[in-house]
Amino acid sequence: SGVAWNESQHCRLLLPEQLQLCRRHLEVMPSMVRAARRTQELCQQSFADMRWNCSSIRRAPSFGPELLTGTREAAFVHALAAAAVAQGIARSCSSGELPLCSCGPGPSEPPLPGSRWGGCGDNLSHGLQLGAAFTEGSGRAGTGGTPGLRAVNRHNGAVGRAVLSDSLDTRCKCHGVSGSCSVKTCWKGLPDLGEIASDLKSRYLAALKVTHRLVGPRKQLIPKEGDGRPVTEMDLVYLINSPDYCTPNPQLGSLGTQDRPCNRSSVGSDSCDLLCCGRGYNTYTEEVQERCHCRYRWCCSVVCRRCRRSLQRHVCK
Repeated sequence: SGVAWNESQHCRLLLPEQLQLCRRHLEVMPSMVRAARRTQELCQQSFADMRWNCSSIRRAPSFGPELLTGTREAAFVHALAAAAVAQGIARSCSSGELPLCSCGPGPSEPPLPGSRWGGCGDNLSHGLQLGAAFTEGSGRAGTGGTPGLRAVNRHNGAVGRAVLSDSLDTRCKCHGVSGSCSVKTCWKGLPDLGEIASDLKSRYLAALKVTHRLVGPRKQLIPKEGDGRPVTEMDLVYLINSPDYCTPNPQLGSLGTQDRPCNRSSVGSDSCDLLCCGRGYNTYTEEVQERCHCRYRWCCSVVCRRCRRSLQRHVCK
């Protein structure tokens, strides 16, 4: 992301459907790269304590089967990537990085008493528009795969952008003598992408299994179970059940959980019982050195001793 993008050198590395957008919007591409990297980081953080820990996303764009076949995990990644791209563009506009856009439009509602609209808000509308064009232009999200998979990926990308839109809130800065905050300047801004990832993780856990079926004149995504609740524009959806990710299975994209560290005292997803899938775990003891018995020495340093401590590590069999 730190280099100037070149039409022939860089754009040709993208998927065909993204090539023309890249050539028309070279200045946006560093934001796209940052969004992709942030998506990778947050996916791995969000699933670090689960059987599927999103480690396969490091191989992007050569995704494994679990991210190419309409799974619940693919739903999360598509949604988070769509939100990351839209947020990156929105913030690049307001920071002055992009010449063809600037601050977001001023809010239509009146400001709160004692405040005024000002500053430079994130340009959400531009981020949503250009972000949708780019992420839906991906062969895997837009024109690749079966019609059902394309519909699911488009839906989940739209969910990511909708969650981002709902997160736009008012930020204010105080003015006044001695910080009295007699007047506040306010603008509309987006939160850190980590908050969006946390919201999408909750939707991942409650995702709906769907089928792509003719309803009236056109095909729609409807719940696989006939008596399930209807699909809403804020639901993540998936087509096929995921493997349990307990044992290695390259055909399903499962790396297994052998040699994964687990928490023996936990009852959550990182517990040795759940993470090791009932296979048990090995316990290792290791010694670590750390600073201890620190004291302040006048003037002006802190002096510490080096202490040894034994730590127990538990690793899945």
